[in-house]
Amino acid sequence: MTEPRTPSVEEVEAAASAIVDAFAATDGARYFATFAPDATFVFHTEPARLDDRAAYERLWDEWVASGWRVVSCESTNRHVQPLPGGAVFTHSVATTVETGDGRESYRERETIVFRTDATGDLIAVHEHLSPDPADAASAGDDA
Repeated sequence: MTEPRTPSVEEVEAAASAIVDAFAATDGARYFATFAPDATFVFHTEPARLDDRAAYERLWDEWVASGWRVVSCESTNRHVQPLPGGAVFTHSVATTVETGDGRESYRERETIVFRTDATGDLIAVHEHLSPDPADAASAGDDA
């Protein structure tokens, strides 16, 4: 049996950038096209894991209907771990969104797991978002 192809760091960076760019543009169609239908999502802001892309798409549609949109999204501190058949990508994310209640900004850490699909392209199969402890510490300074 042949071992699956290991993607290059550059391929993973490009796949991750496509996700960040689509999210920053609040472009749901382009954003969700980067995730497999069976992708899972764990967000610290949600009470439960989202068990597939369709569940996240429904949540996204609710956000957009309520006036939510991304104003800016900056990815820093990127790290790529290529693996046979996929990769793990981690980074820090500074995001500003507009909501029905006004503008909000936050810093988070994110992990995206990719696999290679049948054509050899990378597709995201899991996304995990957590608060950045440094952001929480600086927020406490403002109190």
